[in-house]
Amino acid sequence: MTIFVRPSGHDVAVLLADTSQLVSTAIAVAAAVGVVVAVTLLVSAREQDAATRYHLRRATRWAVVILLVIALAVIWRPFGGRIGVVVGLFAAGLGLALQQVVSSLFGWINILSGRIFRVGDRISMGGVEGDVIDLTPLRTKVLEMGRPVELGSEDEASPPWVRGRQYTGRIVSISNNATFEAPVYNYSAIFEFIWEELTLPIPYRADWREAERILLEEVQEVSSSADAERAMETMTSRYPVPRTEVEPRVFVRATDNWMELAARFVVPVRTARRVKSDLTRRVMERFQEAGIEIASATADVTVFTPEKQKADSAASSPPS
Repeated sequence: MTIFVRPSGHDVAVLLADTSQLVSTAIAVAAAVGVVVAVTLLVSAREQDAATRYHLRRATRWAVVILLVIALAVIWRPFGGRIGVVVGLFAAGLGLALQQVVSSLFGWINILSGRIFRVGDRISMGGVEGDVIDLTPLRTKVLEMGRPVELGSEDEASPPWVRGRQYTGRIVSISNNATFEAPVYNYSAIFEFIWEELTLPIPYRADWREAERILLEEVQEVSSSADAERAMETMTSRYPVPRTEVEPRVFVRATDNWMELAARFVVPVRTARRVKSDLTRRVMERFQEAGIEIASATADVTVFTPEKQKADSAASSPPS
């Protein structure tokens, strides 16, 4: 005896739904593969740079995979009516995993809204000094420069082969969230000048007053006091800060070993090293012409040999 079972309407609906999902899945996978192949061929035909081709192909594949996963989730609905809970958990996990990215994005907003710096400014940020050449929502790119010897900078981030404010050739990418973690120093936002100091020790036996006069004359020649005065007026009109003197001066301090002359003067931030080098050269030449020496830390050391000790003993002993 043969028994025929007629499928119910519900079973037919389930079968049709499964078939529709399989067809949709096949279409989605085929479309994803087609997009990847098409973009790969297009990039290979139009882009000559190998590195750019590599990054474009990689980004395309990741984007297509993510979109395919989303499409499959919509087709198969694996979580049914719990989609709200799943979305909430996914958002929480995504926020935890991308907290540095979110922090960098808010750092970018902080930079723009607070006018901390802009492209072209000379800054010190995250232990790196240099000129800003690019500013993106996640990173700031800086053309790095060295640091003066007198400022220390013996850490690993400091370039050991450049000990002055000159470019090193390295481009450093800094996360924008560094604006929340440490101070950001801007050398050229409004007041594009810095105060430099040249300190010289003069022996007490030398004419330190003449040395002071020579040093003051030379710093008056190189100081950009007039331009700095105008920049100071602009800054004081925008910010309630007291006016600071920009005229060059020479300060004198007596130490245990010498008279210390410290010349303080203002120069444009981008020419500071060259100006200080030229100033030092001219001051040393004039000191040499005037017969003024530069003091240095010295010590007298007496060495006694056995023969010397015997001779001194014989000379100091009374005659018998």
